[in-house]
Amino acid sequence: MKKIAIISTIVLGLAATSCNNYLDINQDPNSPAEGNMTTSILMPAAEMGIAATYGNLLRIPGGYFSQHYAHMFGTSNYVDYSQFTMSPVRSGSAYSQINRVGLKNLQTIRELAEKNEEWGTYLAATTLRCFAIQALVDCYGSIPYSEALDISNPSPKYDEGEVVYAGLLSELDEALSKANATDPVATNFLFAGARADKWIKFANALKLKIMSREVGAVSSVDSQIGALIAQNNFPTEDVAYTDCWGNETGQMNPYYSEEFATSFGSTQINVTANMAIIGTMLQTDAEGVVVYEDPRLPAFFEKNNSGNYVGGISGTNFSTSGSYKAAYWCRPVMAYNSPVYYIQVAETEFFIAEYYARQNNAAKAEEHYNAAIEASCASAGVSGAEKVIAQFPYSQANYKQCIGISKWVALAGTNNFESWCELRRLKYPAFGSATGNDLYDATSDKLHSEKYVPGTLYTPISVFDKVGSNKILERWPYPSASTSSNANAPKFSDSDYTTPLFWAK
Repeated sequence: MKKIAIISTIVLGLAATSCNNYLDINQDPNSPAEGNMTTSILMPAAEMGIAATYGNLLRIPGGYFSQHYAHMFGTSNYVDYSQFTMSPVRSGSAYSQINRVGLKNLQTIRELAEKNEEWGTYLAATTLRCFAIQALVDCYGSIPYSEALDISNPSPKYDEGEVVYAGLLSELDEALSKANATDPVATNFLFAGARADKWIKFANALKLKIMSREVGAVSSVDSQIGALIAQNNFPTEDVAYTDCWGNETGQMNPYYSEEFATSFGSTQINVTANMAIIGTMLQTDAEGVVVYEDPRLPAFFEKNNSGNYVGGISGTNFSTSGSYKAAYWCRPVMAYNSPVYYIQVAETEFFIAEYYARQNNAAKAEEHYNAAIEASCASAGVSGAEKVIAQFPYSQANYKQCIGISKWVALAGTNNFESWCELRRLKYPAFGSATGNDLYDATSDKLHSEKYVPGTLYTPISVFDKVGSNKILERWPYPSASTSSNANAPKFSDSDYTTPLFWAK
């Protein structure tokens, strides 16, 4: 893995060069001089602390756990992820970065904004804070929340996920009640130059995501979702960091910098497409003739050196002496300026479709399901949504299955972490009858893609023994950095790896 120090480099480099030098790189953005402390100084560093983590340290394992990604031959960096393994040490980087660079700065911004009645900035900081905390809950289940930022308390309690979710909704509602659409917002990268109207839409989309995951755990949530949908004040464009990346060391998209760039002297290639996603987006008949090719495929994955789309198998990195060299596999499409997506229009439309499906309003559910696929294709910059809809038509009788599989495909090239969350919640894609050993015969060094059934998962060739067959990793173990000195840290047992979060039961 390339140096995790790229995160702090990104924070400083971007802040110094991409927004008119408003952040002095000789001043630590986490501890500016008290007299110079403003929301505009702190906001960019807080944003990049979260974006660099969410767009890289959560995206990569999310891709492996969703079986969007498999591991390239001959390397070992992410073989554990491809085997559905997450260790306490591995899980600590994202946890620490979000807390240290993101949440602490955002809390200071919120305090300054409240003091100065900067309600647009207050809403922006609150929305980013809630977004980041939800991601932590979705990894761990229980996290420090109510006592998390009390520096006098070295052992904050871990609040249950459902308690944190309720708290996040309250925070968002409180911030929304104070902000007006025309309120200015401190200097930021996400909606540079925009007033609070875009942050209001982002906050509403985040509320929809939080409440949609609460379904089944909170009895009254559907009425709240219905009221939010009736307001119809969601983003009309993807919420993503797009124009803030540069083609220089420390300024690139964080995932590109980690896995694709050679800025830090590494030429190691780790991530390749998985047979599961390739076999779903490119389907053939018994004779090998292509019967369906998803128009988003070239936007999500590159062809291999022979001009074909080929996916690897979870749970192995293959042999350096075998048939499948690096050039045989397909890589994710990434560039230095690729967006870091937070919430896409397609995700919001899928959530709305799911709401109407639960209300037995098949017509409205199908309308928004189709709109989600159209938005996904538009985001990928391709036409042909009608082709995707025809291949994966809406079914009211099986709405979780069709929404789950279509969302899994839609997020394959944009937001792998959220895909892992949603397949845990919706239970789709489900496991098929084929296993990793069926799809790749190590003895003969042969792939058997004809055995893969589109829209299914499979047990990796070598799977983490705490997960086992026909299961996915449900949660991350608590990071060592959080538990080693916290007397209130809950115990994490072997069974917890496959114990669903409160919203996935």
